[in-house]
Amino acid sequence: MEYLNGKTVLITGGSGSFGTAFTRTVLDTCNPKAIRIFSRGEVLQMEMANKFNDPRLRFFIGDVRDKDRVKRAMVGVDVVIAAAALKQVPTSEYNPIEAVKTNINGSINTIDAAIDCGVQKVIAISSDKAANPVNLYGATKLVMERLMTQANVYTGEKCKFSCVRYGNVVGSRGSIGLLLPQMIKDGLVTITDENMTRFWITLDRGVQLVIDALEDMFGGEIYIPKIPSMRVADLMDAVAPNIKRKVIGIRPGEKLHETLITSDESRHTIEYKNHFVVEPEFPFWSDRIHEMKYLPQGFIYTSENNKWWLTKEELRKLFK
Repeated sequence: MEYLNGKTVLITGGSGSFGTAFTRTVLDTCNPKAIRIFSRGEVLQMEMANKFNDPRLRFFIGDVRDKDRVKRAMVGVDVVIAAAALKQVPTSEYNPIEAVKTNINGSINTIDAAIDCGVQKVIAISSDKAANPVNLYGATKLVMERLMTQANVYTGEKCKFSCVRYGNVVGSRGSIGLLLPQMIKDGLVTITDENMTRFWITLDRGVQLVIDALEDMFGGEIYIPKIPSMRVADLMDAVAPNIKRKVIGIRPGEKLHETLITSDESRHTIEYKNHFVVEPEFPFWSDRIHEMKYLPQGFIYTSENNKWWLTKEELRKLFK
C-alpha cells in the first residue's frame, strides 16, 4: 500500500466498475497525491465525483483511441492503471474493428504516452480469455499483454509495464450477477450450457492484486490470482432454484471452460501462496528472476481443473 503514497495515479476507463473500486480502496487506505479518472463516461464521472467528494480526484473526459488526449492526461503521472477496454465477448465479435481500436490501438497509445511522459509503472488489466483465445475479445487482450511486456525493452528501469489477468468479476457491469434479478423477475433464466464453468473474482480481490503487483513488479510479468471456479448450473440452482430455465447454447466466441495459465506458459510461471507470476521470455528478464518455485511441467490452470470450487451456499451469499 505504501508505494502509492504521494503518487499521482491515472486510471484509464476509470469510471467503470474496477476503476471505482480501485479509487475507493486507494483513497481509503493510501495517501495518493491525486487520482485522475480518464474515461468517456460523463455521467459516470459526475456520479463518482458526487459519491467520493474528495479533492484528490481529477476527471478527464477522453478516449484511449485519442493519443494526444491520453498524453495530455498523463503529464505528471507516476502510475497508470490501464483498465479501458471493450469487454463484452458478443460486442467484440460483432464489432471487431471497434474492439481492435480500443483494446489494441488504445494500449499502444497508453504505452507511448507513458514512455513520453516519464511514468514510473503501468499495470494493464487483462482477462482469462487472453489465454488460448477463441474469440476476438480474448485475442485483443492477448495482443495487449504482449505489447505491455515488450514495452519494457524500450524503457529499461525508467518505466515498467506489467499485467494482471483474472476471470469474471462478481458484480461488474454486464456480469451475470446483475442480469439475473431481471430474469428471475421475468420468470425465466437463460443458460448457455449446463456444463459451463467460470473463474470468479470479487472486485476487492482484483483491486488488491493490482496493488500487490505495483509493489512487487520488475516489469514484464503477468500476475494471476488463485481464485475459485463455479459451475453455471450451480449458480442457477443457488439463486433461482424454482425459476424456469432455458438452455440457449453457447454464444459465438464463448468457451465451455476458461483458462488462466496454459501449459506452454507454465514453463516460465512461478507460484506464490495466493497468486502466480508468468515471467516474460525476453533477454531483458535474465537478471530479474523471482525467487520462488516454478510450476511442474505440463501444468495448466483452467476453470474445469481448478481445485477451489464455490459451493451453492457460497454462490448464494456471493450473489445476494
